[in-house]
Amino acid sequence: MSDLALALALLVGTVAGGWQLRDLRVLRPGAGRGAGASRVSVVVPARDEEASLPALLASLARLDVAVGEVVVVDDGSVDRTAAVATTGGATLVSASPPPPGWTGKAWACHQGVGATSGDLLLLLDADTELAAGALTGLLELHGRHGGLVSVQPFHAVGGGHEQLSSYFNVVSMMASGAFGRGASSRPMAFGPCLLTSREDYARAGGHAAVRGEVLDDVELARAYHRCGLPVHCAAGGEEVRMRSYPGGWRQLVPGWTKNMASGASAAAPGPTLAAVLWLCVHHAVAVGLLLALLDVSGSPVGPLAHGHPLVWVVGYVVTALHLRLLLTRLGSFRWWTWALFPLPLLAFDAVFARSVGATLVRGSVTWRGRPVRTRGRDRVREAG
Repeated sequence: MSDLALALALLVGTVAGGWQLRDLRVLRPGAGRGAGASRVSVVVPARDEEASLPALLASLARLDVAVGEVVVVDDGSVDRTAAVATTGGATLVSASPPPPGWTGKAWACHQGVGATSGDLLLLLDADTELAAGALTGLLELHGRHGGLVSVQPFHAVGGGHEQLSSYFNVVSMMASGAFGRGASSRPMAFGPCLLTSREDYARAGGHAAVRGEVLDDVELARAYHRCGLPVHCAAGGEEVRMRSYPGGWRQLVPGWTKNMASGASAAAPGPTLAAVLWLCVHHAVAVGLLLALLDVSGSPVGPLAHGHPLVWVVGYVVTALHLRLLLTRLGSFRWWTWALFPLPLLAFDAVFARSVGATLVRGSVTWRGRPVRTRGRDRVREAG
């Protein structure tokens, strides 16, 4: 392959992935007074979230406009989730065990919504945090679009193990297709932050319509779409943030394994292909530059290199800078996650291999003490 053809191939793969995020809309703080905030009922499903809940409840108390009520649904926690919820001023609902055919989270959300009275429903994961102007921004966004508004929070990245999750963030957003061409005909939602009217929620069937789905957020978006209701996605930016997997590797690896194994079947072919091409470029550049350097140094494996070393050096720089551009919009990732991108890329490959094993060999993963089926029609009916 000539150097020009090689450079063009790398460029096409990079553009293909980046094109899927060309319309990455970021939630902005509202400019109004948050009319309708008093009609908002916040529902937080929580399972063993004593460490995460205080930050969320404190952020809700600091909002520019007050919500009507906050309901925390304790989904069989074995820690102090219930005590933290009541101490933080929320109304506590203790979820009963999910009936046959229901996932734990869908059942918790269903019970939580049933315990509220507001005309607007804001469903939040326990590890999210809202800025003071987030609610007015969400209300304005819902006022413009109606239906279901979904926000993928900005990832407030902690220690080194979370820094290594950079590729998971980019690839999941890329493959979702929520910010690329044809997004309106390919409904997608992100579960950590959902805003809808009670009327539209009931019309779409609510969580009862997605009772047995692992990816209840994606299936909920599809339920809205089937009813002719719009689904609008945005990135959290400075307004909605989350801290994922602060519990270390034992939490991060199973979490991303579950997401990758379950999400693969829900991703649309076009965006998925674009994400694969983008990943192929990153692997090719990492390996190509390594072989080129070995060739220059006279290593016995040097003859395996293809292309001029300068092509690989330029390719590495462009790839790293493009990754930096994407990561700064999705999370607080440190410089080395893009400058030394082969390191988090290796972490991605390892978890991807684990998810393939979970899907093809075992057919399930364990998450928060519950089995999550990941294979075909056997996907969870009992997990959450």
